Amino acid sequence: MLCAMKNWMWIVAAVGVALVFKHLLIGRASKGDIQTRLDQGALVVDVRTPAEFAGGHFKGAINIPLSGLGQQLNLLGDDKGKAIILYCHSGARSASAKRTLDQAGYTNAVNAGSLHHMP
Repeated sequence: MLCAMKNWMWIVAAVGVALVFKHLLIGRASKGDIQTRLDQGALVVDVRTPAEFAGGHFKGAINIPLSGLGQQLNLLGDDKGKAIILYCHSGARSASAKRTLDQAGYTNAVNAGSLHHMP
């Protein structure tokens, strides 16, 4: 009985991890889509901390940490249809940033995932 319970715990844990990864990856734009948006002049926003940004970032990106994004939407400009590419370290913060922008009426923001997923 104890062995069967341990097996169920592992299965539940594995399913939970799979759902988290699915959530993070499904909302991520493809490298091709990101490149197209870059070629069209998209604004690139790094939502990591200033220290992470200082340690290396995508060329031309601006840094608006996720923790202050809601209060600094003015830095994105007035055009809520402008292409915006969001990235962070793992894709979790950029996914959250995309939800924030969606809720604020931005219609053309994408989650690029991590800095390493940028073309």
